[in-house]
Amino acid sequence: MIPKQKLIAQGAEAKIYLVSPRSKKSSLINNSQRSASTKSERFHEPTKSPLMKVGSGVGAKQLITSHSEPIIIKDRIQKSYRLQELDNRIRKLRTRSETKLLTKASQIINSPKPTPTSELYQIKMPFINGKRLSEHLDNFALEKQKKICKQIGESIAKLHDKDIIHGDLTTSNMILLENKIFFIDFGLGFISHKFEDKAVDLHLLKQALEAKHFKNWEELIKEVFKGYSKSTGSKIVFERLQAVEKRGRYKHK
Repeated sequence: MIPKQKLIAQGAEAKIYLVSPRSKKSSLINNSQRSASTKSERFHEPTKSPLMKVGSGVGAKQLITSHSEPIIIKDRIQKSYRLQELDNRIRKLRTRSETKLLTKASQIINSPKPTPTSELYQIKMPFINGKRLSEHLDNFALEKQKKICKQIGESIAKLHDKDIIHGDLTTSNMILLENKIFFIDFGLGFISHKFEDKAVDLHLLKQALEAKHFKNWEELIKEVFKGYSKSTGSKIVFERLQAVEKRGRYKHK
């Protein structure tokens, strides 16, 4: 039996499909299905749905489900305003880049590892049946929040030590599962050895904590920095972070 495919979310650059586990063989979205979808499609979570939104970014929104062993397919959509040849090249490169980052990250920290596919514009990955931190972090006791944030800092340190820049470090892209933090959505990520890029990564997270978890954000970011201090280049990154923040304050004067 062919697995059922369902469009569950759509962002500016990609659509997310849920493939239910009806067969060992997975079915991929073909070109006719892709072209049949219109720009007006939007995800609406049904009442009592088993689906739970776990992340969003510029590239796409991502969801998880409580069903056993489903597959999530991130499918980069065509852009009619671009020349087809250029559009195909851009989508292929971005898909390949994100796949490589996810694969590399999954070997370093907790992150969904893509599964092989012959499709050029798709990423297949397992679900993560956990709690999105943007929605649940504030519900925990402060000590647990601090412990979680220290883990986040440690994971970022591991990524940065391998020159992986996430590019969208917010609690919307972090899932808590069995006391482990999973990082998702590397659509804006890239490889860089520059301390400046690593500092900007931390700066984005600091801004996200201040905006979303404002009650305890100062204590939480301190825990992130404690965890991040395990990075071999943490001292230089913290110095660059101060410079980044000074530039930001100067611009707003």
